[in-house]
Amino acid sequence: MDFTLRPATVNDAEAMAVMHVQSWRESYGRLLPAEFFEKQEAALPDRIDRYRASIAAGHSRMLAHGPDGDLVGIGAAGPGRDEDSPCGTELFMLYTLESIHGRGVGQALVDALIGDRPAYLWVLDDNPRAQAFYRRNGFLPDGKRQLCDPSWYSLPEHRMVRS
Repeated sequence: MDFTLRPATVNDAEAMAVMHVQSWRESYGRLLPAEFFEKQEAALPDRIDRYRASIAAGHSRMLAHGPDGDLVGIGAAGPGRDEDSPCGTELFMLYTLESIHGRGVGQALVDALIGDRPAYLWVLDDNPRAQAFYRRNGFLPDGKRQLCDPSWYSLPEHRMVRS
């Protein structure tokens, strides 16, 4: 698949928000009730505003576009947010649409966002595809676990670290 990567601009916020929720529906539709996704759709204006503000503040977001120009992947990384951060960089977000899984878009986003630097991330326990992808990129569970926010139905997640 041909695709292009580029940094996000504030003008991308709406497409990013819509694609983000679509990727959640594809990835987590079997884990979360329809009500969760309905709430996310209803909250799109707020998500768009948050993306615009974050990008305007200089927080890095990387986008992947397919050959037709449609947004097919988004990612973000930056300084770690955990109090016990195992290293300086956190991969906050990496989402690709199901239609392009296995075509190198996720890998290209990881390479562009963090290269081969040490980093960490949080992944849902019930997301084996993502966990396998991260293992291929040198990430391993470090034993730290938590429950997601109640708005995410307190799904369990664990931290993975690449040294």
